[in-house]
Amino acid sequence: MSYRERVVITKTSCLATGIYEMWFKTENMAKVAKPGQFVSVYSNDGSKLLPRPISICRIEGDELRIVYRVTGKGTGTEEFSKMVAGQELDVQGPLGNGYDVNAPYASKKAILFGGGIGVPPMLELAKQLNCEKDIVLGYRDELFLNKEFESYGNVSIATEDGSCGTKGNVLDAVKALGIKGNVIYACGPTPMLRAIKAYAEENGIECYISLEEKMACGIGACLACVCKTKEKDHHSQVNNTRICKEGPVFNAKEVEL
Repeated sequence: MSYRERVVITKTSCLATGIYEMWFKTENMAKVAKPGQFVSVYSNDGSKLLPRPISICRIEGDELRIVYRVTGKGTGTEEFSKMVAGQELDVQGPLGNGYDVNAPYASKKAILFGGGIGVPPMLELAKQLNCEKDIVLGYRDELFLNKEFESYGNVSIATEDGSCGTKGNVLDAVKALGIKGNVIYACGPTPMLRAIKAYAEENGIECYISLEEKMACGIGACLACVCKTKEKDHHSQVNNTRICKEGPVFNAKEVEL
């Protein structure tokens, strides 16, 4: 169930270059939110009709935390980055299907992968998963949120420029450090997820991925965020599914990347 609420911002800050966080108090959303779900945040500028879909980073009591990247001047995300505690926004959520932390496989030794702006949604998942876990975070250069993961598992870092941790991508870190697991959870850019999906298949590991995609309505009505699936949708009879509605989290075997 999702709700459309006028929320009050309780905290904002800059975490890294172009990366911002926002905490806001909700009436109902935080009570039902799950790791891997997202919210649609509406601009206070009436000329910007479409909301911005942003993953949920943390769930604390009646508050939600989102962490997002500013995508350019004049955008909704730039507007959000300039807001401060006490201001209000319209938000709808939680939306989509998240990770199932109560599934039988959720008790297995897990590897959590987060890449770029796919790092934030893995934080609440790391908190809620009650199992042994390795957390592998990939960055281009500047780090954010990595210290917060240390309370929930063994954290390894990969950076493209080698400034911290393993030089390369998250799978380079896994191979270099000998990280092993029985189930994978991942969120990040499509090339990263494609490589992780292939790695999971090669090694016979269960794998659940959260897809990043531009969205319009966020509720499955506009069909702007479809991805290819191996099986035909029983309604449309085509090999497509909606990331915002059936996802963003999928069993990696179900989708084509």
